[in-house]
Amino acid sequence: MPEAHGRPAAAPHERGTTGGPLACETATVPRQLGGGLDDALRTGPDAGAPDHLDDPDPYRAADGAACENLLRCWVRENGLPAPEGDTLRVPLDASGTALHVPVRHWSAAGWHRFGPPVLEGSPYGSGTADAVTVAALLGREAGQAEGADLVGRVADSVRHTALFLAERRRRPAPPAYADLFLTAEQSLLLGHPLHPAPKSREGLSESEVRRYSPELHGAFPLHWMAVDRSVLATDSAWTEQGRPLAAEQLTSRLAGHLAAPAGCALLPLHPWQARDLVHRPAVAALLDAGLLHDLGAHGEAWHPTSSVRTVHRPGAPAMLKLSLGVRITNSRRENLRKELHRGVEVHRLLRTGLGDRWRAAHPGFDIVRDPAWLGVDVPGRGPVAGLDVVLRHNPFGPGDDAVCIAALTSPRPWPGRTGTYSRLADVVDRLAARTGRPRTAVSAEWFLRYLDKVVLPVLWLDATAGVALEAHQQNTLVLLDPEGWPTGGRYRDNQGYYFRESHREALDRSLPGIGSASDTFVADAVTDERFAYYLGINNVLGLIGAFGSQHLADERVLLAALRRFLAAHTGLGSPLPAQLLDADVLRSKANLLTRLRGLDELVGPVDTQSVYVTLANPLRS
Repeated sequence: MPEAHGRPAAAPHERGTTGGPLACETATVPRQLGGGLDDALRTGPDAGAPDHLDDPDPYRAADGAACENLLRCWVRENGLPAPEGDTLRVPLDASGTALHVPVRHWSAAGWHRFGPPVLEGSPYGSGTADAVTVAALLGREAGQAEGADLVGRVADSVRHTALFLAERRRRPAPPAYADLFLTAEQSLLLGHPLHPAPKSREGLSESEVRRYSPELHGAFPLHWMAVDRSVLATDSAWTEQGRPLAAEQLTSRLAGHLAAPAGCALLPLHPWQARDLVHRPAVAALLDAGLLHDLGAHGEAWHPTSSVRTVHRPGAPAMLKLSLGVRITNSRRENLRKELHRGVEVHRLLRTGLGDRWRAAHPGFDIVRDPAWLGVDVPGRGPVAGLDVVLRHNPFGPGDDAVCIAALTSPRPWPGRTGTYSRLADVVDRLAARTGRPRTAVSAEWFLRYLDKVVLPVLWLDATAGVALEAHQQNTLVLLDPEGWPTGGRYRDNQGYYFRESHREALDRSLPGIGSASDTFVADAVTDERFAYYLGINNVLGLIGAFGSQHLADERVLLAALRRFLAAHTGLGSPLPAQLLDADVLRSKANLLTRLRGLDELVGPVDTQSVYVTLANPLRS
């Protein structure tokens, strides 16, 4: 059964270790993703040592996690081959040295596990290189001007991660008010395993981090402004029982007893954003002119989800995707007007009959809709940045076990759990205990069900409508039944849609004018590249890497299962199955290089927002 609120998870069953029942003999196979070997359960001499994620000192545990992230990124983005032995040597020619890194696990999918790195030539016993040192060395090696910025971001991320670990180790149970969805959203302590600074939140003070972080069970009332209707910008396709509902009607309901001045609509803001906005000249001018009214904090507490800026209140009809001018990972998280238009038009597109056809083919899958928004426009000058808010459907009741894949697979270094023990491992262990089957067999069946219930519907939408989803692990939710098996899924993110240029005419016939305001049509070649990365590499291969690195399954077995699945659906109409099967190389987003080049991934054309690198395709072996 899924983990119950307020109760610790059951102790894991026997784990595969060197010499254990799940250990796999070292095999020699072709070089795979990131230049490595698919030796899914290989363990090196460091593997028997205590996992540094379990270090009693939360800072050392956080620093170890950050070092692993940096090294995973460097291996992938530079195509480093697997070591011949059990130590990876990372040349650092620009600094005249190298890193020697113990390999705990080498993954075909790139989710390697590394021990603490040591600088070449260091005196014996002199200690290991910490994450800030590794970041500085890699930044210098890359020859990028943003190397110093990377060091600061890594230090910021390590500091936050250490705080999160310390707090969760003291209080691992979710709050009493949390539903299953919120519990899952607030469980992602370590973040993206292939990002150099996944918990960097530039702009937040320590007290603000404590208040606004999902990892610390943040809770706060919203800050409210009233917007004169002469400058109000809004759109809504929200309906209740078939009746349309304006965005301002919904925000008025969410505000409770707070009343707007005559002629105004209520606009919710993140508290941090509200304090920042009053210092911006455009907002200050609106306040001075009486077109904006600052009403202050009001109402019940809302809770940040894994994206930090999207907030949830159990039982509320809507979630709110707020603008937040904090740099989280690579981008400042303020809503863009084109994204607001995109969410509404996708909702309208699905209501043309496409959604009914999709549900008939795949009844367990849907998009978490973003059907309404509010913002502020100054006549003749356009949108006022930082004031836009998205009203998102809340489809999850208290018993809906909806977990984003990132939270499902992320290690949870909490009391009573090993560093590689995740919600995924918990699910597999419970199913294995209940059915009396090996964990490897349960893992393979779970993965096949996931492909059928979550991946296949995403392929169907691309094949049928030419709409590809940016279905990475944080945007993709899997719905679990009471036993833990996948029964369906949800996609969320009004940023992450690609309308294929080849489907422009058909989409325009379905919804005239689609894409004109949202800037969502993308050349098919770019769509293919991004779809292969987000769904293929990040989502599915990342899931395979989690199974392998946590010793739940042999990655080779799951890769073979994925090949069979893709081969069975090459005739569906989406180019992705054949691309993943036939391409010798795949293009992968490079989070470290993107950071080193100082790119904000929400700015500029979609084909130049991030750095992409070429990787060997592990499915071609």
